[in-house]
Amino acid sequence: MNLNIINLGKMEYSEALEIQKQLQQKRIDGEILDSLLIVEHPAVLTMGKRGNEDNVLVSQEMLKNENIETVWINRGGDVTYHGPGQLVGYPIMSLVENKIGIKVFVDNIQETIIQYLRNEFDINAIKKSGVHTGVWVNDRKVTAIGISVKRGVTLHGFAFNINTNLAHFDYINPCGLGAGMVTSLQEIVGTPIDYTMICDNVIQSFCKIFGATPIYTTLEKVLEEKHEK
Repeated sequence: MNLNIINLGKMEYSEALEIQKQLQQKRIDGEILDSLLIVEHPAVLTMGKRGNEDNVLVSQEMLKNENIETVWINRGGDVTYHGPGQLVGYPIMSLVENKIGIKVFVDNIQETIIQYLRNEFDINAIKKSGVHTGVWVNDRKVTAIGISVKRGVTLHGFAFNINTNLAHFDYINPCGLGAGMVTSLQEIVGTPIDYTMICDNVIQSFCKIFGATPIYTTLEKVLEEKHEK
């Protein structure tokens, strides 16, 4: 399959969410190909369907003072954090046309990161099932995953901590895991990582796992697409 690759650069979470919704509807209507959005967000907390405000450990005033927004969304999971140095990927893909279920879809995302870390850094990452979905290294989560599906087309995606400020995770109980349960690639290898290089390599790993041919394009071009069903 062909897969649009759209790098949104640095973008506010709410703006990226509206773009996702727009592309999801166009994918449902058969107007565009499957797409993968790549983006880096300013600091923000997102609350999923199982979101519990008790898992936000600091006051809204403190979050406001540090310019950390809070947004409620319809993905699975509880509270999570996005911020600078984190690679966020949003696949807008038709499970029906690709003939895969949501479990296989999530497994493929996990394998995208697991195989990349193994092949490029010799890091033994693992996946866990149930509420602990994601990618883990030594019992600490390096990639969070949260997905929703509308009429067979996915929304939301994964957040891979590269050079992420882990101190911000102390403000929350991430996905109900407890303090100290999150890590980053920078922390694992002990040195800052080339963010752009990681983005490119993760895209290649994603396409390999999903058997996709990447088509690097822009949001404007995708919005102009009018494929027939």
